[in-house]
Amino acid sequence: MNPNDNEHDSDDLAQRLRELPAERIPPAAVWQRIAAELQHPRQPQPVVITPSMLRPATHRPPRRWPWFAGAAAAAVLALVGSAALWQPQERAPPVSPLQAQAKALTRDYGLAIAAIPQDSVPAELLPALQELDASAGDIRRAIEISPQAGFLLGQLQRTYALRLELTRQGLGGAGLST
Repeated sequence: MNPNDNEHDSDDLAQRLRELPAERIPPAAVWQRIAAELQHPRQPQPVVITPSMLRPATHRPPRRWPWFAGAAAAAVLALVGSAALWQPQERAPPVSPLQAQAKALTRDYGLAIAAIPQDSVPAELLPALQELDASAGDIRRAIEISPQAGFLLGQLQRTYALRLELTRQGLGGAGLST
């Protein structure tokens, strides 16, 4: 290959690049779809967690040592027999960082709501406040079931914030300070 061939190729490429349009304008139909989407944005679809999503996939490799299963069964029986004689202390299940954050958030919310006189909340707000409390309970249970679903913590935060704001607005309308 001649070194001059490479230069000729790069000049040809540079010439073709210069001939390309500086910008591309999308067809009018694209702009119409964008305008329609801005006028009527799509609602996010709720995520439904099913029990099958929570179970890890299992895969069993073929047994290579059949005698190993018998030895393992004997060891398990020995452990179970000795465990029956020994009474272990109950331990709480391990808590994920998300669960710990949710518990701290719930504790802070409880302190904030306790500082507000609940008996002065207008009666017409009570059903909405009860619905928000029920939603917060559902979200906390979902966090217990799926401790890696980080979006649930944001949902819990928004629910608590909405509950506090609605309570404050109700008290503000009643002439009470929060």
